[in-house]
Amino acid sequence: MDRFVFLTIDGLSRGAVYAAFALALVLIWRAARVVNFAQGAMAVAAAYVAYTVSAATGSYWLGFVVAIVAGLLLGALVDRVVMRHVDHASPLNPVIVALGLVLLIQAVLGMVYGNEFRPAEAPFSRSALTVGGVAVLSPYDLFVFATIGVVVSALAWMFARTPVGLRMRAAAFAPEVSRLLGVNVGGMLTLGWALASGVGALAAMLVIPTELGLHPHAMDLVFVSAFTAAVVGGLDSPPGAVVGGLVVGLLLSYVSGYVGSDVTPLAVLVLLLAVLLIRPGGLFAPVVARRV
Repeated sequence: MDRFVFLTIDGLSRGAVYAAFALALVLIWRAARVVNFAQGAMAVAAAYVAYTVSAATGSYWLGFVVAIVAGLLLGALVDRVVMRHVDHASPLNPVIVALGLVLLIQAVLGMVYGNEFRPAEAPFSRSALTVGGVAVLSPYDLFVFATIGVVVSALAWMFARTPVGLRMRAAAFAPEVSRLLGVNVGGMLTLGWALASGVGALAAMLVIPTELGLHPHAMDLVFVSAFTAAVVGGLDSPPGAVVGGLVVGLLLSYVSGYVGSDVTPLAVLVLLLAVLLIRPGGLFAPVVARRV
């Protein structure tokens, strides 16, 4: 029972990060109807900026803030310089360009920083606290939960309660009508890319200290898990991304704890395949009535 409790808490901690990264993928999909396969590489680039700043100043928190700012700027830059000029007549065109960005970003990071793993320390202890003899959350886990909770709540409030959020939703679902009503659709699209990249950078800063360290490919497996989480919840559903992230985190924790860590990639692929076969739109996708 103690092992089950520990694996559950560990899975929820992992799942919170996957939820944040899946939310970044959902933001891009809702804004541009594009799955940004370069999201992981962009997040790692922001994390390297944080590493540089922290190494130069000795301040983790300054690097943490700079990483988010770098993510916001990188997302806006990718939209304005690259994705805005891609022909969207074929759905494959943005995918191919995004994969090209992955190769470019990872190659540049390898040339500048090298391909060795760099240690990434957490700002709080990762030693689990014990309650009644059972290992539960560590201070770092609490920090992760609190941070993800604030981000998800802030995004939900922005989309539901603010004029900017309303314009972003309108620009995503009815761009032509939005233009006629005076909405700057291009600006809302850039804002969507910036927010998604900023959230991705935040997720990278939270997950990299729990992995082997900083590396140009540090977010590759995280991207696969987060993409699965987004598909499980539904690419059009921010709440679904959060639930999907928690589901994937629990699955990986249970499989790793009871079967073995070597089987976890297979478990993620089986889950992804099952959702695509049973409910391709995701568990939280809206039901569309059939019309004859």
